Formats: sequence, structure tokens, C-alpha cells
Amino acid sequence: MTAARPLRLAMVGGGPGAFIGPVHRMAAELDGRIRLVAGAFSRDPARSAAAGEAWGVRSYPDLAALLAAEAGRADGAELVAIVTPNHLHFEQAAAALKAGLHVMSDKPATRDLAEARALADVVAASGRLYGLTYVYTGYPMVREAREIVRRGDLGPVRKIVAEYAQGWLSRPLEREGDKQADWRTDPARAGVGGCIGDIGVHAFNLAEFVGGAPVTRLCADLAAVVPGRALDDDCNVLLRFEGGARGVLIASQICAGARNGLKLQVYGERGGLIWSHERPNELVVDWLEGPTQVLHAGSGHMGPVARAATRLPAGHPEGFVEAFANLYRDFADAILGGSGDAGLVPGIKAGVRGMAFVETAVAASRDGAGWVDLEGQGA
Repeated sequence: MTAARPLRLAMVGGGPGAFIGPVHRMAAELDGRIRLVAGAFSRDPARSAAAGEAWGVRSYPDLAALLAAEAGRADGAELVAIVTPNHLHFEQAAAALKAGLHVMSDKPATRDLAEARALADVVAASGRLYGLTYVYTGYPMVREAREIVRRGDLGPVRKIVAEYAQGWLSRPLEREGDKQADWRTDPARAGVGGCIGDIGVHAFNLAEFVGGAPVTRLCADLAAVVPGRALDDDCNVLLRFEGGARGVLIASQICAGARNGLKLQVYGERGGLIWSHERPNELVVDWLEGPTQVLHAGSGHMGPVARAATRLPAGHPEGFVEAFANLYRDFADAILGGSGDAGLVPGIKAGVRGMAFVETAVAASRDGAGWVDLEGQGA
């Protein structure tokens, strides 16, 4: 689908020094469905203005000014990307939705479960679309894995292992002036979860997205390994899924030497599959009685869902920005009423589930509660 004109995007956050803001901008514009036109890129008006000048777009000192000014323009923004720390997500998303704009938010949806449920009400009342950038669901081979499970090729799912290992917080960088570490380890800005809210929710979302069944119970062991740290930096969670499958989720940011080691394994009665973020264009399928298959993105044997998420022929690597771009492209198609599969873009239900997972795991670990039900499963 090619739009007659691109959707007009405004961004909140993502200014000078930010990691994820430029990724959102590049991804949103990659396929020509969306064009950045404005932003409130920093709490510092001068830095916001500098970002706007660098990107050739309108800049504002804050979101309130952006919404007020853009509403009065014939060429005003129609969609807002929220790329700020967690504690700002609810207020900003709610304001944009109430102003009549669609919202694409960085994860997690909000700082806590109460805010996520309140935001679900705002989304429902607004009549606008809301998406979450659980970016790994945008990878072609993750979508192919999901289709393999959905078709029943592996047989009934028995075991899911989701692992996300990073090492960058092995030292107390938050006490060394690191901006990214500072807010992620601060309960006032990150929320009740540290590592589990930053990367654990990605592993949780991926396990449900590919495995096809919700988590119903969990047993959590979370810790702040680095002395003096207020939030968890290492997480180990046992899972039970609807339908009987067992699972393990490991998320850690103190695995010294690990870079961005996200890995998913799904095992059924007849075989299993393995996807790794460090080899994102491959999907390994092992059969109980048959040879190992290595599937490659861009190949003719991919299903239609994976092919639609691939831009280049096999052997030409695509990665993080392109996966983000798939979410933005699907979201734009849904807004424009076109051919995009809006079901592939995580929405507010995934946001509520993510925050339910974080809060339940944190409380269960703190209280030594053992196995507990996962609350807040509905949006």
C-alpha cells in the first residue's frame, strides 16, 4: 500500500544524546508511510529547538505547546511517538489521545499497572489507535516463528525459554554520570521494576507473541546485584502458560561481557525452534524425527507474513531499525485503513499485560511468595 501522502508524525523526547529517538525517526520514515514534522524533543527548550533545526522540523518546548499549536494547523501532526522515560508515558499518551492523535509509545506502556489500566480506558474512549514498540515482534523471522507455532507444525507447545542477557549495568554507571543508566535505575522514573521493566518485558512479550498462549502463573526471583542499586538488575522467572506449557524467563543486565543477548526457544511435541537477536535473519527448526532446518529471511520458502516484513533478498542483513520500521508501517496501514495487519502491532492489551507481569514478579520475589497467579490479564 502506498499512501497518497505520508502521515504526519510528532515526537516527544528523543533529542540530543538519546539512543532510541533517532531509531524511531529513521524507522518511522523508512517506508514513506510517515514523515516527522514536529517534536518536543527535550525538557530543555534550547535542546529541543536544536533537534528540530537539525532534523528540519517544527520544535516546541513541551508536549502541551506542541498539541495546542499542531491542532491549529492544516498540516498538523496526526500521530505522536513517545520516546521518553517510563514515568512520563501515561500523561503524554493520554494527552495526545485526548487531543485526537494516534499514539506509538516506547515500552513499557506506563510506570505501573494502575496507569496502564487507566490508559486502556483512555484508548477505548479516544477512538484512536495505540501501539507499543515491542520491537522484536517486527523481525521477519520472529513472525515466521509465530506462524510455525500457530500452524501447529511443532505440535502442542510444551516448553518456552526466553533469555535476555546484557552486561552494561555490571558497574554502577548511574553513579558515574551515565544518562541512560541514571533514569533506568531510578524508581521515580523507571517504576517498580528495573531490569524486568526495561528488558524483561521484551522477553515476556516475545514468549507470548510467538508461543501463542498467555502466561497464567509465575514464580520469580529478582535481585539488585550491584551494591546500592534500588531496582532489580537480575531476574529469573519460572512461567506456566495457558494450555499447560512450562517456561523460563531470564533477564539480566549484570552479565558482564553480554551485549544484547535476546534468545527465544519454543519446543513442541514434534520439534522446536530457536531465534537469536544476534543472528536475527535466521530461524533454526529442530525436528524430533528429521533434519535440522535453518530458515533465512528473504528466502522464497518464507510464509507471507515474514515476506511482508522483509525488504531485501536473502543474504542481505536487515536488523533493528527495519524491525522498528515494520511496526510503524503496519501501524500506518492500520490508521489509513489499508492492507497492514494491525494485529501484529502490540497495543494497549500488551501494555497492560507487560505491567501486570512486572508488578506481579516484583511483588512475588520481594515477598518470597513462590507460585502466584498473573493478575491484570485483560486490558
